[in-house]
Amino acid sequence: MFDSGLGGLTILDGIRRRLPDYDYLYIGDNARAPYGSRSFNVVYEFTKQAVMKMFAMGCHLVILGCNTASAEALHNIQQKVLPVTYPDRRVLGVIRPTVEAIGQITKSKHVGLVGTEATVRSQSYSMEIDKLYGDVKLTSVACPLWVPIIENNEATGEGADYFVKKRLTTLMTLDPDIDTIILGCTHYPLLLPKIRKYTPENVTIVEQGGYVAASLEDYLQRHPEMEQNCSKGGNVEYYTTEDPDKFKEAAAIFLKGPLQAKRINLE
Repeated sequence: MFDSGLGGLTILDGIRRRLPDYDYLYIGDNARAPYGSRSFNVVYEFTKQAVMKMFAMGCHLVILGCNTASAEALHNIQQKVLPVTYPDRRVLGVIRPTVEAIGQITKSKHVGLVGTEATVRSQSYSMEIDKLYGDVKLTSVACPLWVPIIENNEATGEGADYFVKKRLTTLMTLDPDIDTIILGCTHYPLLLPKIRKYTPENVTIVEQGGYVAASLEDYLQRHPEMEQNCSKGGNVEYYTTEDPDKFKEAAAIFLKGPLQAKRINLE
């Protein structure tokens, strides 16, 4: 599991709950986070570095637990890198599993998306929705301050209310018929109480963790050759490009219980 920082921990938590027997390796590129405001080329290069490092460490399957990386790097890695360098390895993202669930959730066919600037700019969600559901309208709003609020442990503070309310009001004003909102950043579940507070009661909030976990389980069942390459010891290792103590302190916002982390260099 790779993430630009800490948000992917929410995805990893969902996967481990559903698939506890496998071994997991998590890398957070905390020293270079956030990715959300970076250019396409930078996000791609950073993500490719992380994927190559994880392959070198023995991973056969890598999940990009980051919407920005999934939006701006996944396609090129799958189409240009894997066939040439690692044809027997696989890299999956979090966008497709989320979009696949939308068709069963929305009734009005009007869906909202809140995400980072890079995720919204990439239009990856729009393209995936158009592929699967031609009759679904997507309206997107970038929320550049939500991640800093969360990583500074202010998700429950009164200051978060202003920024959450402002962006959700903008979204619902753009399309009042929205009945489903995708949390298009893996950090955002930590703002869920605030998001629900400022969202109409008839609107369904879509978190990604459960959907990605279910999709991964299905993928492993359909690809026994990959499933057999995944070791099963129920262990998890955490790595960060930042100071491990700083990572552990910040990770406590996302995960319950202590964890050990090691520093890693991706360049």
